[in-house]
Amino acid sequence: MKKILAGVDIGNSSTEVAIASVEGDHAEFLSQHLVKTTGIKGTTDNVKGIRRALQEAAKKAGIELKDIDLIRLNDAVPVIGDLAMDLISETIITESSMIGHNPDTPGGAGLGVGVTVLINELFEVEEKDQDYIAVIPKSFDYEWVAQRLNQAESKGISITGAIVQKDDGVLIHNRLNKKIPIVDEVALIEKVPLLKLAAVEVALPGHVIRTLSNPYGLSTVFQLDPDQTIQIALVAKALVGNRSAVVIRTPQGEVVERKIEAGRIILIGTNNQQLEVSINDGAEAIMNTYEKLEMLDTLADVQGETGTNVGGMFNGLRHDLAELTGQLPNEITISDFLAVDAVIPTSISGAMAGELSMESGVALASMVKTDKVPVQRVASLLEKEIGIAVEVGGVEAEMAIRGALTTPGTRKPIVILDMGGGSTDAAMMNKAGKITSSHLAGAGDMVTMLINSELALRDKELAEKIKKYPLGKVLSLFHMQLEDGTMLFSETPFPPYTFGKVVIREEQDFTPLSSKVSMEKVREIRRSAKRRVFVTNALRALKRVIPTGNLKHLSFVAMVGGSALDFEIPQMLTEELGKYGIVAGFANIRGTEGPRNAVATGLVLSSVGIGHEVLK
Repeated sequence: MKKILAGVDIGNSSTEVAIASVEGDHAEFLSQHLVKTTGIKGTTDNVKGIRRALQEAAKKAGIELKDIDLIRLNDAVPVIGDLAMDLISETIITESSMIGHNPDTPGGAGLGVGVTVLINELFEVEEKDQDYIAVIPKSFDYEWVAQRLNQAESKGISITGAIVQKDDGVLIHNRLNKKIPIVDEVALIEKVPLLKLAAVEVALPGHVIRTLSNPYGLSTVFQLDPDQTIQIALVAKALVGNRSAVVIRTPQGEVVERKIEAGRIILIGTNNQQLEVSINDGAEAIMNTYEKLEMLDTLADVQGETGTNVGGMFNGLRHDLAELTGQLPNEITISDFLAVDAVIPTSISGAMAGELSMESGVALASMVKTDKVPVQRVASLLEKEIGIAVEVGGVEAEMAIRGALTTPGTRKPIVILDMGGGSTDAAMMNKAGKITSSHLAGAGDMVTMLINSELALRDKELAEKIKKYPLGKVLSLFHMQLEDGTMLFSETPFPPYTFGKVVIREEQDFTPLSSKVSMEKVREIRRSAKRRVFVTNALRALKRVIPTGNLKHLSFVAMVGGSALDFEIPQMLTEELGKYGIVAGFANIRGTEGPRNAVATGLVLSSVGIGHEVLK
C-alpha cells in the first residue's frame, strides 16, 4: 500500500522538507523545498516555517497538503552562539574626550595643541598668547569659517587646529593663509568640551598618526605622570592606524578604572569531575581544558563565574531558552561548546563619532541540551494545526547518514560531516549498519558572528553575504580586480555606486562595502573565521565517531548540509583532511540535490526501515 511521507529537517538557519511516495522497501521522492527557519530551532515558533515549507513542497509534488499520511521531524537541539568578551578592564576618562575616526577628507597635516574655543567666540578670548583649537558646528558656512580664521590670525590669535562637524575640512583648509590640521565629520560636536586643552593630529595621505597613537606622545602633550600614562594607554591603542585624531583632556580630569572581569568557565562532568579555565587564557587553553575533562569524564554542563561577562552570557542564555521552552533555567544544560579567539569591537568612553576599539576576546558557541518536550511540543502543535500525524524521528546525524547513502558511488561503511548553521555533526555507519554520531556546537552562524564582529559591521545580513560570496574591487566602469588577483573585464558598465569600492560579488548583483577595510583584509577575516570554526570542528567531530580516535583510520568522508555548498569550506576541509589520507568531498543526495536535503531524505527512508533504494 502506498503512503505519502514527509521528512522535515528543522535547522538553525533553514527548514528543509522532502516528500516521497513509499511502497514496501521502495521510495519515490516527489519534491523538496527549503525555507528560512522561523524562531529558535526546536521551539514552537518553528511551526509557521514548517507549514509554509510543506505547502510549497506539496504544490511542487502536485498533491494537496492533506494527502500526506505522516510527517517526521528531526530531533532538533537548539544551538546558540554568543560572545564572551575578554575585556579585563574598561577605562573611563572622566571629563575627557577623544575622537579617533578616519574621515575621508581631513584637512591639512601635522599636530596642533591648544585650548578649545567656539569659532564665533574667537575674538572674545582673554589670553592672546595662548594657542587655540577652533570648534566649528555645522551651522557655520565654510567660507565664513575660513575668513574668520584668517582674521583671527591677522589679529595675532594663534589657531593651531580645528574640529569641524560637517565634511568641510578640505574646503576650509584650501582658503586658509596659515595651514592647520583639521578633523571633520565629527557628528556629536556638542560633546566637545570647551576651554579645555586639546590635541589635533592629521597625517599625510597614505600615512597614519604617530603622536596621539603613542602613550608617550599623549604623555608629552598633556604632561602626564607615569601612573596616568599607564591608564591613558587604552586611548592611544584605540587610535593606532588612524589618519586623524583628536584628544581633549581637562586639567582636573580624573582617570577612573572600573573592572568587569571576563570570568572563568567551570566544566562539570557526569561524575562530578570539575575543571576551571579563565576566558583570559584564550580559546586554545579553554578547548584543551575541555579535552582534558573528556579524557576523565563526559561533559554534563558548563557554568560561568558569577558577576563576570561569561557568567552573564551563560545565565542569559539559560533564561532566554527557559522562557521559550517553558522549562526552569536549571533544567537546561550545555552539552558542548566551541571557543575560538576573536576580535571584538568595543565602544570607547568619550568618543564623539562612534569610534570603536578592537579588543581581543573569545567567541563561544554553545550546544544547549533540553529534554524532548520542546520538539514534542512542535510536533503536537503542527499535528493540531494541519490535522496530519506528526512524529519526532531520530538524531540528525543518523538521519543525515541515511540520506547521504543515496549519493551515487557511496556504500557502507561511510562517514558523513553535516555542516549546518548552528552545529557540525559527524556520523559513521559500519558494514553492519551500526551508527555512531557526534553533535557539536559551532557552524555557519558562528562564522557570520565572527565576520560581523571582526569587521565591526553591526549588520548580520551583510556579514552573511560576505561569508557566502567572493569579493572584487571595481577599478573602472568596465574592469574589476578579483580577490585572487585576476582582472575581470565587463562588456557592460558596472553600476556607478560601485566605482572605487570593494564589492561582494553576488550571483546577480554587487553589494558595495562602505567600510574602509581593504579587500585583502576582508578576505583574510572571512577565511580565518571559516578555518577557526569548520576545520576545528570537523576534526573534533570526526575524532569522536572513529572507534580508535585516529583520523588516519578513515578513508572516505562525505560532506552534507548548507555549509557544504560554500565556495571555500569544502576545499578547506578537503585540503586539511587530505593530510590524513582521507578522501573528502560533498555528497549528492539522491543524485540530484547536492549536499542539501540529507536529513529530510533520511527521515523518510528510516521511517520504513529501508536503506537507499530510491527510485527517483
